[in-house]
Amino acid sequence: MTTVYCTEGGARLDVFLSDETDLTRSHIKKLIDGGLVTICGVPVTKAGRTVKAGDEVSFEDEVASTDIIAQDIPLDIVYEDDAVAVINKQRGLVVHPGAGNRDGTLVNALRFRYGENLSTVYGAVRAGIVHRLDKDTTGLIVVAKTDLAHTRLCEQFSSRTVKKLYRAILDGTPKSGSGTIDAPIGRDSRNRLKMAVTPQGRHAATKYSVIQSFKRNSYVEFELLTGRTHQIRVHAAYISHPVSCDALYGGSTALGCGGQLLHSYSLSFTHPISGEAMSFTASEPSDFLNALDKLKNAN
Repeated sequence: MTTVYCTEGGARLDVFLSDETDLTRSHIKKLIDGGLVTICGVPVTKAGRTVKAGDEVSFEDEVASTDIIAQDIPLDIVYEDDAVAVINKQRGLVVHPGAGNRDGTLVNALRFRYGENLSTVYGAVRAGIVHRLDKDTTGLIVVAKTDLAHTRLCEQFSSRTVKKLYRAILDGTPKSGSGTIDAPIGRDSRNRLKMAVTPQGRHAATKYSVIQSFKRNSYVEFELLTGRTHQIRVHAAYISHPVSCDALYGGSTALGCGGQLLHSYSLSFTHPISGEAMSFTASEPSDFLNALDKLKNAN
């Protein structure tokens, strides 16, 4: 059983699951018709059912029914205690098992390090996972070790009290040195691997501030005001300044990195058990910094 937590309501059930998973709308409809989808434990039979903030949407899938094996994958642990862990995720590491990624994920690494001491709110396939980073996006991610910690962290994400700052290298420089990109995001109708700005999408807002401009690129800080799949990457491409080395969204590969130059730089939240204010930062990885040095030296 896989569970997805809804942090912002208003979407149709099939649209919500399509945005939050790798499943197609047609496959989701088959699951719903087969009685394999529940909202807060109650089976749902209508794809058009509206999902509300706080709803837990669960469904049966092939990956979740398999055992999640423990794998000794190196992790950069920034902080840990009995309730949470903050990890500086490396490029190329998928967060949880899914289609095409049955193992070698962050969940497999967490299972090796923490065993059964991980939250199970989202089931075994997403043990400990409260939020996600894309495979090639680096940086900070918080993990829950208990169900109570998980639930309280989800409440913070839902109420938007978690502050997430990202840094990126973009192609070109935005006309304004700072601003907010407010444009709805949904699944790209022509390519299911992509998201896109679309009138039928869900509300998405991203603040940005240019740190430094170069001849052909810029170094920019982003703050997520909502949490959509690929949000920064989609919004950056939408304003015609895609994240450099992000081939999926049209970013130039001239800087020669192995994936989009996007890094989760800062993460702030309230500790789910102690109530203490927690704030962490992690410097950009070496390939990001090397690209930045190239731009500075060529300027």
